[in-house]
Amino acid sequence: MDETLIQRVKNFPPLDETIIKIQEITNRKNSSIKELVSVVEKDPMLTANILKATNSPLYGFSKEIKSINQAVSLFGMATIRGFALSSMMQSSIKIDMKPYNLTKEQFLNTTLSQNALMFSWYSKVDRGMMDVLMPASFLLEIGRIILADELREENKAEEFAAELQNRKSAYEVSTLEEDFLSISGEEITASILEHWNLEPKIVNSIRYALNIEKADDSVREYAIALNVVLNSVNCVGRFKPEGLKEAYETIDEYALERDKFVRALESISG
Repeated sequence: MDETLIQRVKNFPPLDETIIKIQEITNRKNSSIKELVSVVEKDPMLTANILKATNSPLYGFSKEIKSINQAVSLFGMATIRGFALSSMMQSSIKIDMKPYNLTKEQFLNTTLSQNALMFSWYSKVDRGMMDVLMPASFLLEIGRIILADELREENKAEEFAAELQNRKSAYEVSTLEEDFLSISGEEITASILEHWNLEPKIVNSIRYALNIEKADDSVREYAIALNVVLNSVNCVGRFKPEGLKEAYETIDEYALERDKFVRALESISG
């Protein structure tokens, strides 16, 4: 990685104390919902952000979620961890995604949509994998915050934004990033998560999401699921035909059940 990008990763805001406590609780096998609720509720802003996210129409709950306890019961601790990481991203990190032709709100909605699709899909496929997939699907795009800053610093932002308008899938976005900055969004995201000391399964499932053949057995299934979601929803659009074509090809290649994904897609896309 370029020295400038290495320094940007090192300077990225660290996880705050509340997030670290949430990480510890969700990673501990004998932890309780009560412990997690207690930590979250001590942070009013985090509580408000999580409740706002959980009540998004994307998740399809018909009744309002009014408490963190209710949210944890419906979503599980791993997903609440993802919401907490997303909340930190919103409040602690400067987000200017103009090089990607996105406002901050559009960028955050992309990350929420990716997580909602994964939740709707994998809650019906394998809940045991959600400990990794829920936080990972919230963090897929975070590296692009750094890449957007680097594009501005190198006076490449306008040229990149113009080129990006012609890209239609996650693979094409990743290739364009490598052409301009010699690194993909997925690779820089993995570097940030290593900097935060997140579990290797989360780090590497994202690192190899668009290079499944390079993933080892411990993360390949996770990378496959992230690949499908990343091609379905990404920074160049939601549910574009070109991206969905890539998603279905991955589903078929790795013998996943199409019908469960289709139902999840329909619930998110309306």
